[in-house]
Amino acid sequence: MEKSEILKQVNEIFIDTLDNEDIVLTPETTANDVEDWDSLNHIQLVVAVEKHFKIRFTSQEIQSWNNVGEMLDCIIAKKA
Repeated sequence: MEKSEILKQVNEIFIDTLDNEDIVLTPETTANDVEDWDSLNHIQLVVAVEKHFKIRFTSQEIQSWNNVGEMLDCIIAKKA
């Protein structure tokens, strides 16, 4: 699966989870760029991404992400 397709799917998860149709993610997007992306919603987003892609992240992986691109790289690595 290509990074652009995964980004599109993750974007849909963010829209659904945060209930905001205006979200447009890029690999450079950080939590500061998205309204309502706080620590509580971060957990919900991670769980939704894990469910969607049928993968599990370690807490170390989650804490290492600085932007959406690093989350995508982690998803790709787990799906490989």
